[in-house]
Amino acid sequence: MSEIATSDRSARALTTHPFDDDHLREECGVFGLFGTDDAAAHTVLGLHALQHRGQEAAGITSFDGSQFHTQKHGGQVADYFTDQAVLDRLPGAAAIGHVRYSTTGETAMRNVQPLFAELAHGGFAVAHNGNLTNAQTLRRSLVRAGAIFQSTSDTEVILHLLATSTFRTALDRFIDALRQVEGAYSLVALTQEALIGVRDPLGVRPLVLGEMEDGVQILCSETCALDILGATFIREIEPGEMVVIDRNGLTSLHPFDPAPARPCIFEHVYFSRPDSMLDGMSVYDVRKRIGAELARESGVEADLVIPVPDSGTPAAIGYAREADLPFELGIVRNHYVGRTFIEPSDKIRHLGVKLKHNANHWSIKGKRVILVDDSIVRGTTSMKIVDMVRQAGAREVHMRIASPPTRHSCFYGVDTPERSKLLAARMDLDSMRDVIGADTLAFLSIAGLYRACYVDAGRNDAQPQFCDACFTGDYPTRLTDQEDVAGPLDLLAAAQS
Repeated sequence: MSEIATSDRSARALTTHPFDDDHLREECGVFGLFGTDDAAAHTVLGLHALQHRGQEAAGITSFDGSQFHTQKHGGQVADYFTDQAVLDRLPGAAAIGHVRYSTTGETAMRNVQPLFAELAHGGFAVAHNGNLTNAQTLRRSLVRAGAIFQSTSDTEVILHLLATSTFRTALDRFIDALRQVEGAYSLVALTQEALIGVRDPLGVRPLVLGEMEDGVQILCSETCALDILGATFIREIEPGEMVVIDRNGLTSLHPFDPAPARPCIFEHVYFSRPDSMLDGMSVYDVRKRIGAELARESGVEADLVIPVPDSGTPAAIGYAREADLPFELGIVRNHYVGRTFIEPSDKIRHLGVKLKHNANHWSIKGKRVILVDDSIVRGTTSMKIVDMVRQAGAREVHMRIASPPTRHSCFYGVDTPERSKLLAARMDLDSMRDVIGADTLAFLSIAGLYRACYVDAGRNDAQPQFCDACFTGDYPTRLTDQEDVAGPLDLLAAAQS
């Protein structure tokens, strides 16, 4: 889910957390289940497990057999939804939920999902992970036709398309609406009769199916949300698949033209929780394999390997094992720094990285250190981390990045800066090394990343097996809204401008 009316992607990410502005951010996680009396309480637990996918706000919509109920709140799930009085306002045997990552373009409650509308065929609630790349174009057309929007979310476009569809049933109207949108989406929707899950034809964003011991079926962004409920992972929803779960069980539909799957490869690098399964692979295992590939590609003489916690930890383990070097927690992360800790002045912002990370001097002093992190976006945090490790007495600091250089913006539901703010889009490797202050700097190759994801032959340039546009600029769909803004330019040039 993204917001249409935002002006500066870089400003959004910079203000997300003043001391952690150097990672790409997944914007949403979704959860839904059908067939249990305490559906909302189960949904709360599922959203807890998906909290890493969104921390600005959370929402739940339930259906009690006659009426829909919605509760939304800013902040994390535990800030509001652990209150029994709140759960009492969400009765029913079916529910969907959503967690949302923070942006600064529009933080109003009107954008917090699930979105709900009373339509001609009944109530309809929807929660969205992803981003529609033609949302602005569709929105302008709908407004000209008389539509009145209540939010700046691209998800609301789907509701308006559904409302204006001429098909008879709610399901056919939903399919008709989705056939008009472009981009990435994993959706869970709730009607009076059913829970619906759908994944875009390319499968860019993840969606999985699980089942509890009593037969209750669950749809969610990651398998870790099944684990918290003791549910069994059944399978992933296929790209382009729609599943309908009602009193009669599950029905699988494939209403879209088939297309080669392009799941987001950055889910393996950073977004997904390491205890999840994704694309048939353990995320933790893939990240260790990434580290091993990185060691093979760019090994350097050193005394120890240190992760930038927590995102670099599995890759650092894999690197250390492959390089036969000690693995040490040379940087300790403070997990209790909230987004609203302080309003930082320039001086405090300069020192702020130590609020979240602190060097373990006793393991670093006098050593040649390999630092492993998942990515470099702007380079700001990397500079501070390298400097902190040097100040702790490291003799050499070698930076190793467990992904290729991030040179392009994402338009599929990830909060990235505009391209001019991406360090790798502006500089070559030597210049980047100088900026962050490391003795050496190396990134994993795109071929190495594919090998770590069990694609031994590497990337098929004619038909890539993943969406890797943030690394390659090879966008798997049209970027209609970008074309409309830029004019009749070449697609790739418009996407990268």
